[in-house]
Amino acid sequence: MKTSEKTEAAAVTVEKNPNRPVITLDTPIVRGSTEITEVTLRKPVSGELRGVTLTDLLQMDVLALRKVLPRITTPTLNDHEIGNMDPADLVQMATEVAGFLLPKSAKVDASLVA
Repeated sequence: MKTSEKTEAAAVTVEKNPNRPVITLDTPIVRGSTEITEVTLRKPVSGELRGVTLTDLLQMDVLALRKVLPRITTPTLNDHEIGNMDPADLVQMATEVAGFLLPKSAKVDASLVA
């Protein structure tokens, strides 16, 4: 493979996965000597929603989010970190979680699908 071909291959953009959005935090989370600036969310499976009602998640209830987010974040955020999170960052994550619960047809109707 020639150098120009390698450069072109590296320039290919990776398609975003709607089931694994990356959230860039407005206020990084400090964990020891590490600073977390981005968090990847994963679409939860039904078992990861145990202990919360779906309506609470759709309403972006903080207590429901504090139960679910540690189960679906990478790096895994703990309850304390979520409790101390910038509200703007929590709203970004809550919006994605609520979007995970909608059927594809509702996302298309609401223009939530890219």
